[in-house]
Amino acid sequence: MTPAKNTICLWFDRDAEAAARFYAATFPNSSVGAVHHAPGDFPSGQQGDVLTVEFTVMGIPCLGLNGGPAFQQTEAFSFQVATEDQAETDRYWNAIVGNGGQESACGWCKDRWGVNWQITPMALIRAYTSEDRAAAKRAFDAMMEMTKIDVAAIEAAVRG
Repeated sequence: MTPAKNTICLWFDRDAEAAARFYAATFPNSSVGAVHHAPGDFPSGQQGDVLTVEFTVMGIPCLGLNGGPAFQQTEAFSFQVATEDQAETDRYWNAIVGNGGQESACGWCKDRWGVNWQITPMALIRAYTSEDRAAAKRAFDAMMEMTKIDVAAIEAAVRG
């Protein structure tokens, strides 16, 4: 198998394989590929430990690196998942938050490994990019008050 020319590498303390398996079970077009074990001891592990995991999240190639506790995830990187409706929004949000994650503002949440996710209904994207700038502002202002995005509330804000 030829590796992708560009792959997102996510640094994990030690749970890259568990994270990859969660993502594969949660999101469509996601899977776990090869699991590579360290050929020798390294600063945060020993020979034979899982070192890297190849996986795909919604068609995006990723590599999970068990690099140890030196670096943590930040909001400077997130996966943005565009959802079709409230049911899909709720499904992803509840899977992430309900599996040891935490809520944040404006449709953002963090999984139990610290990776940040934006669960973003298409209705919100259409609303805040609308040529009707007054409607866009109303939708944006409504979003600023939310944790998980409420599609009906966004649509009501657009209507005024």
